[in-house]
Amino acid sequence: MRALKVIVTACGAPGGPGIIKALRQVKERGIRIIGTDARPTASGLLLSDEAYVAPHGQSKLYIPAMSKLVEKTRADVILPLSSLELLSLSKNIEAFNGVKVIVNKEKPLEIALNKKKCYDYLKTRNMPVPNYIAVHDVEELEEAAYTLGYPEKPVCFKPPISKGQRGFRILRRDTDLKKLLLETKPNNTVTTLESVSNILSKGFEELLVVEYLPGPEYSVDSLVKNGESLIIVPRKRIETKLGISSVGVVERNEQVIQIVKKINETFKFDYNINIQLKYSADGTPKLVEINPRVSGTICLSSMAGPNLPYLAIKLALGENFSIPKIDWGITMVRCWDELYVKGFPTLPKIEGY
Repeated sequence: MRALKVIVTACGAPGGPGIIKALRQVKERGIRIIGTDARPTASGLLLSDEAYVAPHGQSKLYIPAMSKLVEKTRADVILPLSSLELLSLSKNIEAFNGVKVIVNKEKPLEIALNKKKCYDYLKTRNMPVPNYIAVHDVEELEEAAYTLGYPEKPVCFKPPISKGQRGFRILRRDTDLKKLLLETKPNNTVTTLESVSNILSKGFEELLVVEYLPGPEYSVDSLVKNGESLIIVPRKRIETKLGISSVGVVERNEQVIQIVKKINETFKFDYNINIQLKYSADGTPKLVEINPRVSGTICLSSMAGPNLPYLAIKLALGENFSIPKIDWGITMVRCWDELYVKGFPTLPKIEGY
């Protein structure tokens, strides 16, 4: 089987090393990994066979630079790791002269990447989304919080478009702000309505005030072809740090699997799709968000059997493959690792950037 050259973009993302590791585990062919990232010190660049500093995914320079990189390297596939690149890539597929890009069509992306549009879209199709209210000023924020049960119940808010846990907060009246300030790490997401109201009084564009979901959380990786779910791997999140799974287990949850299958079908998705669900107080799994790309912890799903990033590449190339069995119950405990270099290499920028 012929060797492949795969451009892995945003390879400095937290899940980048794990995704590169999954591609390294492929035995049936050689894969040359061409890493790109906007940060010249990104760890994924050091793990790649060939590495380049790239413009940010939303930059006007991004598509021309990536097009030149494809031409220079004669790459076969582009595998994007950042949500911020997806729309640019989808809108400009023709710029890559037939090179396969693991990205969905523009219309489903525009809905899925905006939580407000996504919730609206799925709510009208009777899919389980949390109760939510879009707000545009502090008065609306406070009114929405009380409507959703604050202070008797915690409520959340988040921007419609965000990355990781940026802008996400849980509002609890019983929060000890002094303890939060002096005894917890600054990545804690819990605060009070009064605190954020003071900060946000200067104005903001739009936020979603959302029902708090207290139950178990699942991050579900799937491989999809025109809405048909070929593989679905639910991962129960046992512990998270900064919105990323640090301890997780592959768990067969049929209720979660059926919801993910319906969402994939509704959007007519393709390739790797990550869908996050969390159980509500009444025991209903509800959508948290959709990541229409490889997820940061897809490496756990790959270790359970299906090498989902590689299977997406085979799907894009029109190659046949069998559906691997899933090793249910496999658990991941994430730990820090290090890379050492003597004199940090000066990596080239993509031509034209």
